[in-house]
Amino acid sequence: MSVHYETTKREFVKIQTDIPVRYKFLSRTISIDSSSIYEGITSKLSGSGLLLLGRVPSFSWIPGLLMQEILVGINLLLPAADEPIKALCAVNWVEKIQKGSDKCPLGLRFEEISKEHEDMLLKFVIKAQITH
Repeated sequence: MSVHYETTKREFVKIQTDIPVRYKFLSRTISIDSSSIYEGITSKLSGSGLLLLGRVPSFSWIPGLLMQEILVGINLLLPAADEPIKALCAVNWVEKIQKGSDKCPLGLRFEEISKEHEDMLLKFVIKAQITH
């Protein structure tokens, strides 16, 4: 069972974090290599999405990402979790890319995530907020 987020704006607490993320790019409309898996990190995490710092294979993909013709499938392994949180994400925004860097900060919004994984994520965010 997947949860589909409504387009209404929801406010979630964001936490600063440093968690590894494995991800891949997926598209039904643009011809891309969807078999490659990339590794990045998230520096901000909330119940509605995350900030992913990782490689984008081609900067020509940025318009497709922003128009949500290219989505991002993520695996996020929370500390002390037995299994990764899996979600399908849309790119909401792209931050300025540092000159000479191949890392691109992508603001991701969860589009599809199981109720179980959403609950794991929310518990982690709330616990992190309480302990800081």
